[in-house]
Amino acid sequence: MTTALIVIDVQESFRQRESWAANSNPAIVDRVSDLVAWSRAEGNPVYWVLHAEPGTGTVFDPASGFVRLMDGLVPAEPEPVLTKTAHNAFTTTNLQRLLTERGVSELVIAGIRTEQCCETTARIGSDLGYRVTFVTDATATTPLPHWDAPQAASLAEVLADPRTLSVQDVTVRTEYVLAGRFARIASTAEVTGAAHALA
Repeated sequence: MTTALIVIDVQESFRQRESWAANSNPAIVDRVSDLVAWSRAEGNPVYWVLHAEPGTGTVFDPASGFVRLMDGLVPAEPEPVLTKTAHNAFTTTNLQRLLTERGVSELVIAGIRTEQCCETTARIGSDLGYRVTFVTDATATTPLPHWDAPQAASLAEVLADPRTLSVQDVTVRTEYVLAGRFARIASTAEVTGAAHALA
């Protein structure tokens, strides 16, 4: 059985957003680095995924220069770096073909955001027949505003809104909907077999 690590959207774009100051996992680069080191040591493939929104003028527009991995994360040869424009790592990339070519049957999911691109990739991966492990402490998210909140609301306004979901609530809800349905929930330490003090 071949296991692939899928690292989703751990990119500088998010650090440019005001909301990143309230992110759930300041140690995400360290957690992802641990998983990458483990995967490479096991001889398993690593696939890096970046999110792009060309022509939007946002921090996800490749023209911004921020659609790149966060500092400290460096792909090794021949690890692919795929660029997606959807909320999952499959629909707008050739990831499934690459996984099939390697005989991958199990996915380990890490990245940003916990409840969005990571969760969506886990769901689709499961539906495609992969065994999925969702490494929650190697994901990150930010407070989730109510859908009626103003798009231009500041972080302070988002945090003051009682309808906002905290990062803790978002993370727990994601685990609840994935566990036993789409994925096994695990920590970085459980996946790598190493004791790891959380930062």
